[in-house]
Amino acid sequence: MSESPPRPPHFSLIRTFVTADLITLGNAASGMSAILCCLAWVASPSPGLLWAAFALLPIAFVLDALDGAVARWRKNQSALGADLDSLSDIVSFGVAPAVLGFTLGFRGGWDAVVLVYFVSCGISRLARFNVTAAALSDERGKVRYFEGTPIPTSLALVIVLAIANGQGAILGDLWLGAVTLGPWQLHPLVLMYAASGTAMISATLRIPKP
Repeated sequence: MSESPPRPPHFSLIRTFVTADLITLGNAASGMSAILCCLAWVASPSPGLLWAAFALLPIAFVLDALDGAVARWRKNQSALGADLDSLSDIVSFGVAPAVLGFTLGFRGGWDAVVLVYFVSCGISRLARFNVTAAALSDERGKVRYFEGTPIPTSLALVIVLAIANGQGAILGDLWLGAVTLGPWQLHPLVLMYAASGTAMISATLRIPKP
């Protein structure tokens, strides 16, 4: 009787975490908290909930930048680091801005299509980066440039929405109004999400990586 192959060693998730990973999870937690603030506002509108959502996304951005700096400083690269970073970015800079847009008034059928496209572009952009990072790295292992805009640039959309919210230009008062195309409604302002998503998956845009 042939011997059964040896079991692979147990992967201890908790023991694998390093300081930078905890900071990355803070990024994801900030993004998820922003989403919950949006949902709470839809259920029971309160200005504080929206401003909390707006504030949490820049915090996620700071944590996203900080995790890499901490990993380099401590010279302690995690086996989970790259995947954790990408998954956290999808929550904070993909799903959260899309939910924020829906919350503030992008609720037409075509708006939904654009928001789904935007999140799909963010996922695709991060997957491409993970696959091509080695090929784009220099002799020190540092990635030289981004192909397409990094997903945290979606904070520009959040800033636009924060200004609109401050001016009361939300829901039925969104800038540029709304148009009906076939069976569904479109708010032209939502096209900034389409532009952001398209820029993320562009193969011709090359952004130097700091």
